[in-house]
Amino acid sequence: MRAFETGATAVASTLASAAAPVEAAPVGQPAPQPAQPQPAPPHGRAIVITSGKGGVGKTTTTANLGTALAARGQRVVLVDADVGLRNLDIVLGLESRVRFHLLDVLEEKASLDEALVRDKRSDSLSLLAAAQTREKEDVVTAHMTALIEELRRRFDYVLIDCPAGIEKGFKNAVAGAQHAIIVCTPEVSAVRDADRVVGLLPNDWHPDLIVNRVRPQLVKKGKMLSVEDVNDILRLPLLGVIAEEPGVIVATNKGEPLALDPASGIGAAYRAIAAKLAGDEAPSAGSDPAVSGGGWFAKLGALLGGR
Repeated sequence: MRAFETGATAVASTLASAAAPVEAAPVGQPAPQPAQPQPAPPHGRAIVITSGKGGVGKTTTTANLGTALAARGQRVVLVDADVGLRNLDIVLGLESRVRFHLLDVLEEKASLDEALVRDKRSDSLSLLAAAQTREKEDVVTAHMTALIEELRRRFDYVLIDCPAGIEKGFKNAVAGAQHAIIVCTPEVSAVRDADRVVGLLPNDWHPDLIVNRVRPQLVKKGKMLSVEDVNDILRLPLLGVIAEEPGVIVATNKGEPLALDPASGIGAAYRAIAAKLAGDEAPSAGSDPAVSGGGWFAKLGALLGGR
């Protein structure tokens, strides 16, 4: 597995080696070699965005959360681990810029620098796209782990868009991560799958929960699970709630994350989630009239504030 070093790092290593003093060797013995500089320890957080069920909004959440973190000045890279079903580039509007993909890097057909795509709206946000014509089984888990470790050296946040299911793709996505965010919709099948995924995560992880596509009117009528219902089952810290909104489809088709839209209630919710993830105090979803939609979200505000 190639060490994913940039040219600047390699030059710095060479200069450091050249500057290191070398003691003279006794006659007849080989000269001692200068000490090689050690790579900087990983400092960034690697977080896998997962659910177990497809179609719950993992990719949209990854794109918007990464965009919101980058807008806060964090260095963020989004890794599309859904090999064979690449979509994260479309949600970000970067599909025309992708030249190399994840497996090109893992198989040393391209360097990490060649494969990373800089976002057109923020220099702090980058994308490593998935391969469209390969299989999840083509990924070597140890190589994936090494790649994520290198990305943690370069970025403050590494957000990994996990494929649906709990097979090889899930295991590869989780391998290099340190934390998980569970994305779940208020559906019985989605909650059951999310609960299954939580049971497969390392025991020392404490995953957070985002409840997506909530429709308050249906909750009031008893036709949709409430956030309280979902959390009574999953028992996870509630990171945030995203309401159902038609603008999501429009924004996805345009490749424009709503996290950048100051007029969007969903954008405000993602920005609040990013603030909480970064450890900053953020207003609850119920305090924003654009997001609240009435008393149901006011009740939700107490839940979010009690995390």
